[in-house]
Amino acid sequence: MNYILSEANGQLKFDFSETFLMIPSCLPGFTNSNTETVTTKSGKSAFCFKGTLDLPESERVCTCGCRMQKNDSTNITLRHLPFGGSYTVLNFDKVQLFCPKCKATKMQYVSFAAPGHRMTAELYNYARDLLARGTYTLKEVAELTGLGRNTVKDIDLQRLKEKYTIDGEKLAKPEKQAVFLGIDEFKLHNGHKYATHITDLHTGHILWIQAGKKKQVVYDFIDFVGLDWMKEVKAVACDMNSDFQEAFLEKCPHLKIVFDHFHIIKNFNEKVVAPVRIAEQKRLMEAGDTEAAESLKHTKYILTSKRTTLQRKDQEAREGRIISKGSTLFKEEQRVRKEGYEAKYDALLEENKLLFTIDLIKEKLDNAYKLTDPVKMGTAIADIVWDCMHTGNEHFEWFGRLLMNHHDGIITYAVYHISTGKMEGINNKIKTIRRQGYGYPDDEYFFLKLIDMSRVDYVRNPKSHKFCD
Repeated sequence: MNYILSEANGQLKFDFSETFLMIPSCLPGFTNSNTETVTTKSGKSAFCFKGTLDLPESERVCTCGCRMQKNDSTNITLRHLPFGGSYTVLNFDKVQLFCPKCKATKMQYVSFAAPGHRMTAELYNYARDLLARGTYTLKEVAELTGLGRNTVKDIDLQRLKEKYTIDGEKLAKPEKQAVFLGIDEFKLHNGHKYATHITDLHTGHILWIQAGKKKQVVYDFIDFVGLDWMKEVKAVACDMNSDFQEAFLEKCPHLKIVFDHFHIIKNFNEKVVAPVRIAEQKRLMEAGDTEAAESLKHTKYILTSKRTTLQRKDQEAREGRIISKGSTLFKEEQRVRKEGYEAKYDALLEENKLLFTIDLIKEKLDNAYKLTDPVKMGTAIADIVWDCMHTGNEHFEWFGRLLMNHHDGIITYAVYHISTGKMEGINNKIKTIRRQGYGYPDDEYFFLKLIDMSRVDYVRNPKSHKFCD
């Protein structure tokens, strides 16, 4: 098989005696004279295209105007595009030129070589295209291209810097004006190290990401976008982290802080429902009421669910829908499926006053978050606080104080129906990216990957434009 360059049409031509296979080439000036099959260190086969590189007369002209002479040559090898499951490399001599007049030297220019890498520009761009899809890990791209994992990372880092930074150093400012922002922290490394990201809730784009979860993150973000940009922002959704609230209002007092509905319910379930259920079960056991204590076992899901959810689960049971045995709720659901979720729930409420109070507060919270008038919502929240403080239970009283201390941020939800739900989705993606990459010790690279991830649209089962039109 012979591999030659046709100057007429710029094609690579495989000669099989009587038939020819034409492949587009981006190797101007390279002429293949011999092809060998070699085995790489990884054990895969590779085609080694040995040949020569043309030296145009224009390259022989020195800056002083004198014609340069060939002084020496260096043999180099460049990785090229893989053919199916086989890698390819180019091997040729690159000439060193010498000027007899001014004594200057220079190396022959290779137009198809990627700057700064021992590979062709075609392979470099192919690796960038794979990385830009956002579906391949560094290891997978390295396997597809035959490049080293560190080389692939360098290519990806360069791609990300070109896309999201100015001169490879400072993060580029947002292209669009955001109206609603979300802020949330996520685990960065083991050992209680965290980072915080600030997101445009309309587009889902991460605008800022920084190590830490203190006020300084907010201060740095505001300095980054500027106070004029922040004047157009109406509200910020966040969890119960008071540092974020204080930092935003200190710099931008016009902002409205919205405490996320999800975190209110999460606090109620984790700090009230769970400990109250355990305490009641313990009290009943000590009182000798074993049957009542047993009835509280495996009821966490029932007590933390809304009544509409329980009714839906009963309907699924009547329709005979199968519960996955891999579910963590399998044993609990199997236990109450026969008697009915709602019936079990009503029986628990009838037997225990505190559990009835849990149901009452859940219902009132659900109704409060449906209101669109902040005054009415404030009244509804005050009613819930009163119920909590008059139970005489430390867990309910704690939740009542939580609502009082975050009152303004809670009732603002009636005006701006925003939440950190999109932020939680981003946090799940962050966990996936970190797990797939087995961790990213380089924070700069990791942060740029997360910014890129938030801007890549998810396409389910994308069509091939070539074969599915």
